[in-house]
Amino acid sequence: MCKVTVYDCSIVELPKIENRAGNITLIHGNVNVPFDIKRVFYSYDILGGEARGGHAHKVCLEFLIAASGSFEVMLDDGVNKRSVLLNRPFYGLHIPPGIWAAEQGFSSGSICLVLASDLYEKEDYIRDSDDFLQYVKTLNNIKQGGIKCINLYCLPVRKEAA
Repeated sequence: MCKVTVYDCSIVELPKIENRAGNITLIHGNVNVPFDIKRVFYSYDILGGEARGGHAHKVCLEFLIAASGSFEVMLDDGVNKRSVLLNRPFYGLHIPPGIWAAEQGFSSGSICLVLASDLYEKEDYIRDSDDFLQYVKTLNNIKQGGIKCINLYCLPVRKEAA
């Protein structure tokens, strides 16, 4: 895996079909989500002041959507930090592996929908921040050792807040 930065995380606008009876947002793996979707889960009924996430992945890519309400995603690559507000159900945040992500500031009734590129594997998670920093350091050493890294998963950042 190559070293990525928080600026490789991107906001993607999803197609929206508007109708006077209500709107529909379409999600297609490998089309408007930049990977094949193998797992879907969502967080809800999050108590005020609580945070979710707080981990990084070694391999798995994630795509977060505020299906209802709003929340803030704190991103960290071990050097840079970035905050992204998700508050529209037709915008998603693509998070490549190697980024520490934590969701916080959930509004009442919010739902965080997560699309993942891989099935759950405990070994893919980095849940300790010190372990994450060591992992990032290892990636930096590999990159400096002459291995050319090409990030095939990232889309350009379109908007900071959705």
